[in-house]
Amino acid sequence: MTDQLFNKEELERYSRHLILPEFNIEGQRKLKKSSVIIIGAGGLGCPMLLYLAAAGVGKIGIVDFDVVDKSNLQRQILYTIDDVGKPKAETAAKRLSMLNPHIEYNVFNTKLNSENALNIINKYDLVADGTDNFPTRYLVNDACVILNKPNVHGSIFRFEGQVSVFNHRYKDGTYGPQYRDIFPSPPPPGLVPNCAEGGVLGVLPGIIGSLQASEIIKVLTGIGEPLAGKLFIIDTLTFESRTLIIKRNPKLVPIAELIDYDDFCGVSENINTGKDKVSVFELKKMLDSDDSDFALIDVREPYEYEIVNIGGELIPLGEIEQSLDKLPGTGKIIIHCRSDVRSIQAIEKLQKLGFKNLFYLEGGIVAWAKEIDNSLPVY
Repeated sequence: MTDQLFNKEELERYSRHLILPEFNIEGQRKLKKSSVIIIGAGGLGCPMLLYLAAAGVGKIGIVDFDVVDKSNLQRQILYTIDDVGKPKAETAAKRLSMLNPHIEYNVFNTKLNSENALNIINKYDLVADGTDNFPTRYLVNDACVILNKPNVHGSIFRFEGQVSVFNHRYKDGTYGPQYRDIFPSPPPPGLVPNCAEGGVLGVLPGIIGSLQASEIIKVLTGIGEPLAGKLFIIDTLTFESRTLIIKRNPKLVPIAELIDYDDFCGVSENINTGKDKVSVFELKKMLDSDDSDFALIDVREPYEYEIVNIGGELIPLGEIEQSLDKLPGTGKIIIHCRSDVRSIQAIEKLQKLGFKNLFYLEGGIVAWAKEIDNSLPVY
C-alpha cells in the first residue's frame, strides 16, 4: 500500500527527499499541501520556479506582465531563443508543467499593483519576491504584512546578492522583521540602477534564486532555521559572505493599507522631470540637416560605448564635472545614456554649475536602436 496523497510516479520522483531523516514523507506532504506565489519570472524567479516545481510544491502562482527579451537569455534559464516575444508567466508555466505535471500552476499575466495585490497574494501560503524594482518590493512587503504572509526576499546587483525571510511567524505567534525594518524608505530615484542599467553577472540570480527556493522549502516544511531576522549577503567576485542580524523597528508606522508605490518611490510614469528633452526623431532630423548648433554628449562608460554608440562625444557621468572644457559655450547640449537616468543626473550636475540650454535624449540609445537604427544592438 502506498501513501494516499502520492501516486507511484510521485513517490519515485521525490525519493531523494523521502529518505532524508529530517525531511521524509511528512516534509513532502507539507510541500504538496502548500502554495507559493512568485512575483517576477525573471532572473530570480526562474531558478525559484524550477526548484520549487521539481521539489513538489502543490500550487505555484506566477506573476509577471513582461515578455521574453533576448537580453533575458543570459540569466533567465527557463526561456530559449524561441520564446522571445512571448509572455514570461505563460511560457514559464508551460515549461514547468513539462518538468512536473503533478503541480497546479496559476498564471497572472498582469502587473502587480495596489488594486490587485491583496486579492492575488491572499490565495497563497507564502510569497517569494523576485522583482528588480523598489516600488514592487515595497508593495509586496506591505501586502505580506497586511495579510500576515511570509515574504522570501532576494535582490541582486552586479556581483552581489541578498536573501532574507521577512514577516516570518515564529512558533510563539510573533512576527519577524519586514523589509521596511531595514529600508524604511526607498533610495532617491536613479541612485541604485536596475540590471538593465547596472548589469548583472549571469549566474548570480541563479545562486540567489536557489537560496530563496531553499528558504521557501524550509519555511513550508518547518525544517532547519530560516533566515528570519537575518540578511544574508554574498559577493561572488570575492566569494565573501556575511549574515547581518536585523530586528523589528518599534518606531515603524503600522501598515494599514496599500499606497501608490510609484509615487512613494519617486518613479511615477507621469512625473515631470523638469528637464527639457528631445526625441530620437528630433535628433535624427538635426543630424540629417547638418545642424551644427548643438553638441551630442554620451555619458555612459567606455565599455558601453564600445558595444554601441551613435557618435556622441564620450564623457562618462562620473567625469563630467572635470570635463567642462569639452562642453560648448553656446548652442544646445544634448545628453544621452542607455535610457534616461544618467542623462538626467548629468543635467542636474551641470545646472548646478550654471550651464543652460541642456536637453536629454528621451529613451537614450535604446530608443535610438529601436526607432531609428534597428541594426544597432539593444543591450
